Amino acid sequence: MNWIVGVDVGGTFTDFCARHVASGRTVVHKRPSTPDDPSQAILRGFAELREIAGFAAEDVDRFAHGTTVATNALLQRRGGELVVITTRGFRDMLEIGRQIRPKIYDLQEDAPPPLAARHRRIEVNERTGADGDCVVKLEETEIEELLDRVDALEGIDCCAICLLFSFLNPEHELRLADALRRRRPDLFISLSSQVQPEFREFERFSTTAINAFLQPQVSNYMTQLKSQIAEAAPNAAFGIFQSSGGLMSVERAAEFPVRTALSGPAAGAVGAIVSAAKSGIKDIITLDIGGTSTDVCLIQDGRAALANVRDIAGFRIRLPMVDIHTVGAGGGSIAYVEADGLLKVGPISAGAVPGPACYGRGGTEATVSDANMLLGRLPESLVGGGMTLDRDMAMNAVAPLASKLGLSPEETAFGILSIAASNMVRAIRVVSIERGHDPRDFTLMPFGGAGGLHVADIARELGMTRILIPQSPGILCAEGLIVSDLQENLVGTCRIKLGADLAELEAVLADLRHRAEGWFDHEGVDEAERRLRLGLDMRYVGQNHELQVEIGGESRAPALPEIEQLKLLFFETHERAYGHHDPEAPIEIVNLRLRATAKLVHVEGAALPPTESPRPVSHHDVWFDRTEPVHTPVYDRATLPVGFHLRGPAIVTQIDATTVVPPWARLTVDEACNIIMEIQ
Repeated sequence: MNWIVGVDVGGTFTDFCARHVASGRTVVHKRPSTPDDPSQAILRGFAELREIAGFAAEDVDRFAHGTTVATNALLQRRGGELVVITTRGFRDMLEIGRQIRPKIYDLQEDAPPPLAARHRRIEVNERTGADGDCVVKLEETEIEELLDRVDALEGIDCCAICLLFSFLNPEHELRLADALRRRRPDLFISLSSQVQPEFREFERFSTTAINAFLQPQVSNYMTQLKSQIAEAAPNAAFGIFQSSGGLMSVERAAEFPVRTALSGPAAGAVGAIVSAAKSGIKDIITLDIGGTSTDVCLIQDGRAALANVRDIAGFRIRLPMVDIHTVGAGGGSIAYVEADGLLKVGPISAGAVPGPACYGRGGTEATVSDANMLLGRLPESLVGGGMTLDRDMAMNAVAPLASKLGLSPEETAFGILSIAASNMVRAIRVVSIERGHDPRDFTLMPFGGAGGLHVADIARELGMTRILIPQSPGILCAEGLIVSDLQENLVGTCRIKLGADLAELEAVLADLRHRAEGWFDHEGVDEAERRLRLGLDMRYVGQNHELQVEIGGESRAPALPEIEQLKLLFFETHERAYGHHDPEAPIEIVNLRLRATAKLVHVEGAALPPTESPRPVSHHDVWFDRTEPVHTPVYDRATLPVGFHLRGPAIVTQIDATTVVPPWARLTVDEACNIIMEIQ
């Protein structure tokens, strides 16, 4: 028996999805996360998953992992002790940045201090010019002096080498790295010419510094986990999910941990695309509500957009990432009354430990989950009976807030949910309305453990009328892991005006294709499974920001089209992004991007839906508005057959999530076993 296993580590729960390749049988599982050591929850949960599904450790062919280790290390600044080496005169590049305030209307808000203090940012006397030629040669005496200065620093364990224009000529960076590795083999070293080899010095320096900062912790975690998985699943190929929407080897993840900054949420977007396609829906907005945060992503025509620049915890990262917007609002978000007497929710979360008060694990502060519990929207048990919730504890947590506000506990709980929903609505507006998309033209897809609890209220506020709830919404990120392919993203800078000789661009493409073939060979990818996708970063001459223009689809040997075709593709992209284009203005190409994909074996999940008419498993009072509770039936989703119709109110429970169906909504189970909810 051959199985594929995906595990996604979240702030509150660690989710598992296993699929049998031959039959498509799918088994899901979840258990509380262990924030101090995420591998504990992975290994314990994997053992429990094998017992539930009835397969042996040797039966696993592929093990895919979505991780938050890099993100959490950056958020908490718990990385390595960093030294940065840069060209003379650029020591303060990381601190100066783009000279933009973090919050334009908040004069008190400062950018976070650099990951390396100023005395740990060392300059070397060297210079590469804008054409890639050496202007100031790096002398051996300069290297020796640098090594002595590095030795004089106490406690450092990682180093970022960021030299000017090294993306055009990496010779000086390579010489410095070689000398450092000989002198200090204990150091983790990141080179900007390898981490992010494209123009824009600040973004390249920042991304490289972040990568180096994360390397000690993430590399140790990856090395330890790899050995543990090798014991737990000895025949499994181990892959780590990256922010751009594909898997990479664990060795690659240890070398470039910055690529995993949005690992789990990106996997959720992949899983959402696959689930929606089963119902014939291509335009969706995802709503991934977990214990700590909410992630939203707009997917059009079955594809999620990629963003090449992202700020995480105030630090700039320039790498291809699935375009996901995140807000600090989740099931564990803590509610409190601020000094101004107003109720606030998040971004601080109760997390997995101690968790919401209703979990009975020591939490005492009111959270979004406690508000849902108090209003009857959450069942008394979660995770298939593996966790029992306590309504009295939720009441005890909410009551002090109600007293401060002069409201009843139920009114306070409604206030908590309304504020949390408003934060989520704003996140959806960012990826839709602010980018020229009408959310009413899309289907809203909730997932994560808490997505179904809030989705109807959010859809109603946005005027959206259709909701798609996948088969396993609480495990969708883990399911996305098992339907993903190996992926590598390559970039080459080549600034050239469109209309000039494209020979230089052809040379860059040839180099990228050569590097892609080297990656395919290193990963042992069969010739028939190799795919390449070409894109160009283009802009009008004089613009500061470029647009990514896709050149065709996936192919084995992508080629550059004729100049007139390139212009038309750019005009279409510019029109779609900004609503206009100028056919007479000069255009330039800035970067060439090549995505290499190695197709892996996938199989659709097979389910045997029930055929008998379902009956409610229980009834209890649920508050849908502030007037009075409604005696509401509770259904087990596993009993709902294809074609089943239901008009609210109702609560639908399953092992990984709970869905609230208000009185003004109705649901249908479609042929793909997805639930389609219509808002009236």
